[in-house]
Amino acid sequence: MTAQPVRPERSGPKTASVMDVSPFRPSLVKAVFRDVTPMHVSRSAAWAAASVTRTVLTEIIDGARRAAAEESRRKLVPGDLLSAIDRNVELEVGDKWYGHSPTFQGLTGVLYDAEGVIVPSPKRSRSRKPSAVVGAHRFEAGVKKLLRSMGATAVPVMVRDLDGIASVFLTDLARDAAMVVREGGVKRFGTVIPVMSGEPGPPPFRKDSLPAQSARRGDGRTIGSDDILAATTIQLFGGNLRQRALTEAREATGNTAAG
Repeated sequence: MTAQPVRPERSGPKTASVMDVSPFRPSLVKAVFRDVTPMHVSRSAAWAAASVTRTVLTEIIDGARRAAAEESRRKLVPGDLLSAIDRNVELEVGDKWYGHSPTFQGLTGVLYDAEGVIVPSPKRSRSRKPSAVVGAHRFEAGVKKLLRSMGATAVPVMVRDLDGIASVFLTDLARDAAMVVREGGVKRFGTVIPVMSGEPGPPPFRKDSLPAQSARRGDGRTIGSDDILAATTIQLFGGNLRQRALTEAREATGNTAAG
């Protein structure tokens, strides 16, 4: 089995050991993709999807750690998750999980129909059909491994929310990657970069920083690593998180065979 390449150390709270950890196994990634599409998923694509999911979860945990540190706590609680997302809109991913978690009730707010009647929260599905919400428990071991690698601990409810976010995000990534393959490339999305009032806008992306937008290579039956990169640009709008996810995914697939 091909080992994941070693990552160079980056500045900031995340260290080389965090970048080396692979909490989401390719077999788990492929299982999620099978719930979404009958297409074959190459090994390099599985590594890329695992890497992108890890990057997103790492950023969320890091933001939650900073929130906890401000209150002199080491163990993460759901309030830290809300604080992290509130401070960095790029971290608001896996939003289909929000309706299934008490943590996000205040974040999503109360919904009203056209007549002003409150719309009740969605009930948990009892269907046997696999879904990102029903299958969220599959990510518990990976989330705990990632937390340990970052020297963090979290209460069970917080772990459950991270499970759910990871599951929904990866499922959405799989759907978008399958769409890229079906349509022969990325055709229906733009770049949105959040900028605070009074602050200068970020520099534009380099032309070579994203995969080709208009066409793809390969057959129409296999999801490759480039399709995962394209799907990442759909799931993560323009900003530092997207650039970091793309860079780390390319590093993760640099020494893996596409097969």
